[in-house]
Amino acid sequence: MIQFLVHEKADTVGVATVDISAGSEATGLYMDSQEETKVKALDDIPLGHKVALIDFADGDSVTKYGEDIGKVVAKIQKGNHVHIHNLKTKRW
Repeated sequence: MIQFLVHEKADTVGVATVDISAGSEATGLYMDSQEETKVKALDDIPLGHKVALIDFADGDSVTKYGEDIGKVVAKIQKGNHVHIHNLKTKRW
């Protein structure tokens, strides 16, 4: 069962299509290639929220839809929930 989608191979986050429970191995699908990928969820990831596909350091950029969507403001590990507590827009 697909639990998250990744729009492009270059994206560094996926988007949950269902609620994902911490500790579970979630299956994702790259929409551009139709390849599957897996990640162990380190946090609960609510439907519609982002899951990290790589480790990020403070100051790194996050890519979604092939675009830079913001700056990491707290260390993120692969499998963590990516949201407003650890990602901020670069607009302000």
